[in-house]
Amino acid sequence: MEKLRKSKTLKKLKTLFGGSKRTGRGPGRPRSPVSSRCDVVEGYGRPSVVHATIVIFLEFFAWGLLTSPTIEALKTAFPTGTFLKNGIIQGIKGLLSFLSAPLIGALSDAWGRKSFLLLSVFMTCAPIPILLFSPVAYFVAVAISGVFAVTFSIVFAYVADCTIEDDRSSAYGLVSATFAASLVISPALGTWIEDHTHGQAQVILLATMITIFNLVFIVFMVPESLPEKSRKASWGAPITWEQADPFCGIHNPYYLPLVPPPLPLTAFLLIL
Repeated sequence: MEKLRKSKTLKKLKTLFGGSKRTGRGPGRPRSPVSSRCDVVEGYGRPSVVHATIVIFLEFFAWGLLTSPTIEALKTAFPTGTFLKNGIIQGIKGLLSFLSAPLIGALSDAWGRKSFLLLSVFMTCAPIPILLFSPVAYFVAVAISGVFAVTFSIVFAYVADCTIEDDRSSAYGLVSATFAASLVISPALGTWIEDHTHGQAQVILLATMITIFNLVFIVFMVPESLPEKSRKASWGAPITWEQADPFCGIHNPYYLPLVPPPLPLTAFLLIL
């Protein structure tokens, strides 16, 4: 009886993380041309949207916990012009992310999603434990981390690898909803823990532990989504300037399909 129960539980987990080996998309559904190319290299099950949503949820849940400690650190690090300096820090982070996202995306097309997903999550969350020691160093690290703060770009590429075109919009919506859900309770939870422990250290340690769990999850549970044949074909291939140019959509307003010509320029100005 116990063995039967464990077998049923294992089947449910396999279905959740990408379906059975035969179909790759859950029982009762034919294997799609896209999912048939997503060969399992490492991780649990086949690449699926579930893997992507868990990574996004854990990353931003950890950051949400730090809402209250970050406000206190801002006041400590910058007694005058607090919010102006915070705006400058976030602006630098956003600008670096804007400049580096196309290059990292092109590299993930050549070398695979998993390694860059791990790198992005690690570098984006690396400033979290620094908050325990120095608020100034923490904000410097936050600004610099913008170079690798492209988790969303890689996650969307991961989802595109594992879904057919008809399911892609709903999958993107699920990822965005998961991001929003991660920030629903985490700021309040972080404040509650801080109030009941009379200190920020426990909140920062909890956020650090969640980040470590997220990294372990990526290493051992997330399978590579980019087909091995594609990675081998692209390995060592030169990256063109157009692939790495963040202004490509501005140079050519019609570069993005179904997007009005002024929209790329408007989006860029909003980032600045």
